[in-house]
Amino acid sequence: MFLLVRHATFSQSVIFGAISCLNMILTHRTVKSVVIPARHKWRNQAGIFRRNAVTSWSEGIINLPHERNPTETEIRTLTPLELLGPLNDVERKYAPSTLFSAGPMETPLPNPRVAIIGSRKASAKGLSTAAHITSVLSKREVVIVSGLAEGIDTMAHETAIKEGGRTIAVLGTPLNRTYPQKNSQLQKEIMTNHLAISQFPVRYPIQPRNFVMRNRTMALISNASIIVEAGETSGSLHQGWEALRLGRPLFIWKSIIGNSSLNWPKKMLRFGAMELTDPKDVLDVLPSSKRISQIVMRI
Repeated sequence: MFLLVRHATFSQSVIFGAISCLNMILTHRTVKSVVIPARHKWRNQAGIFRRNAVTSWSEGIINLPHERNPTETEIRTLTPLELLGPLNDVERKYAPSTLFSAGPMETPLPNPRVAIIGSRKASAKGLSTAAHITSVLSKREVVIVSGLAEGIDTMAHETAIKEGGRTIAVLGTPLNRTYPQKNSQLQKEIMTNHLAISQFPVRYPIQPRNFVMRNRTMALISNASIIVEAGETSGSLHQGWEALRLGRPLFIWKSIIGNSSLNWPKKMLRFGAMELTDPKDVLDVLPSSKRISQIVMRI
């Protein structure tokens, strides 16, 4: 059963007082809708809607009583501070004010975290490279971050899970939607045993710009990013430029550097991106997996 919330005028909302709504939900589980006052309506821009617009989410986990869809339950509302810890001015510029997450991974997120990204229509060589890089890093307790898209992203998530590692999916859709649809089981696995994150509330319309915003957020969440394979118009380039803007390490796999038909790798190299020839080289730029408090105690 899905609990549908609609907006109404104040005069309509008087009919459904807070106590009445609670009684209806508790005693009549087949209730189809609850009307809330229109004054709680949020602005239609992901990442900047008011926190009081999501009052029903604000106290943590939501569990619908029965017939629940796993992708619409157990969703937490977090601020970037709660998810990542303190941010500087550069990091706050494009950070969404509110994030939604599903999965058992602890917060603030554990270090280190590396995004492995690339083309949706990846070549067999690109997929093999993504699997190799992911395997090397997962075995060294690096959390693998990607966007649940076709191609490179899917390979990164699946390999991390296969290797017994941990993975974070940063979605360009609300957590109750899956894109592409064929990754619905993978998303369910991640939401159940790992972590899925979105800056878009349930029922937020899916638009192409959402994925650009998602890529910026994924760069923020990751300690470093690796572009495995990407063309001149790939969405992965948005994340690459954002990683550089944030001052985060950006790696470009060696086969792309040597591709004379591509111009973007040369541009990014001029701005500080690094060629990657061995996945273990990434480990040199990553933060410790230990919390600061643990390090201080040892000192």
